[in-house]
Amino acid sequence: MQPLGRGLRGAQLSFGGKGMAKRVFLFPGQGSQGVGMGKDLYDNFPKVRWVFEEAEDALKIKLRKLCFEGTESDLKLTANAQPALLTVSVAACRVLETETDFKPSLVAGHSLGEYSALVIAEAFPFSKAVRLVRARGQAMQEAVPVGKGAMAALLGVEAKVAETLCEEVTQSLHQELGRKEEIVSPANFNGAGQVVIAGTRDAVQRCVTLAPQKGIKRALLLEVSAPFHCKLMEPAAQKMAEVLEAVSFSPLQAPYVANVDAQIYSGGHAPIRDLLVRQIPNPVRWEESMLQLSKCEIEEAIEIGPGKVLTGLLRRINKDVKTFNIQTSEDIKNVIKQ
Repeated sequence: MQPLGRGLRGAQLSFGGKGMAKRVFLFPGQGSQGVGMGKDLYDNFPKVRWVFEEAEDALKIKLRKLCFEGTESDLKLTANAQPALLTVSVAACRVLETETDFKPSLVAGHSLGEYSALVIAEAFPFSKAVRLVRARGQAMQEAVPVGKGAMAALLGVEAKVAETLCEEVTQSLHQELGRKEEIVSPANFNGAGQVVIAGTRDAVQRCVTLAPQKGIKRALLLEVSAPFHCKLMEPAAQKMAEVLEAVSFSPLQAPYVANVDAQIYSGGHAPIRDLLVRQIPNPVRWEESMLQLSKCEIEEAIEIGPGKVLTGLLRRINKDVKTFNIQTSEDIKNVIKQ
């Protein structure tokens, strides 16, 4: 099936059954990780232990030790953070599916979280996904030498203002200083007045410095190990294209929203390989993705995995959707009570 337009023109999708709430499952991306994540669920649900064991068998690393006892510095390394977050998110979702009769009418994930969403939509098995995100993390980490790239969050800014600032800084560094290698561009259009930018360190720093002059309320550098979702990630995209070439995809069992174009895909003909490759060097269009929820008549959003960033954004983008979070066994109990 071709991607459905922003108005879902010419398509009929089934979003939940009669009498059932229409729910979107949301999955967090890198930056939501934290030492101890998943431990409570691991201690309380055998299914979580099975997911961790499957991940460790696939990767041949001590993922439980990394998640439960590792250092923040080890956990935030891209090659570690990505499989760890995927594992915790999928494990939490398996618990939700077991303890409730909840089924997603739609799935979406932020950056890395797109892989979690695709696992739940049954595009590929978890064991394959965890190896893919390990390769993805390594490719993204190796694409840019440590210290060359940077990211920053711009708060209280319209998307167009952020784009213009990035364009002006890139052009000024090219023209005034002759530094053609300098680039900066939007990496995440998160909505609620938040745009994350990425690029070379000097270009990102200049954006942060000039932000007040553009009426941007706040700009701060982020602690990240690489500049994600910008042109500097092209080498990583090329590597992942090679990795994904050998992967076969199953028909989607739930519609999903792709990061790169904020379109909804469904069925057996979604260009998943292309979407996952294009995602790496291009911005995440999260606000546009969340605006799809009203068009799909989504009533509830459940953020599954570490953190509450996505539901926090959603409450500011779309106040009509009721939000929940699943990180702990207590969260499971609270959702069941609803």
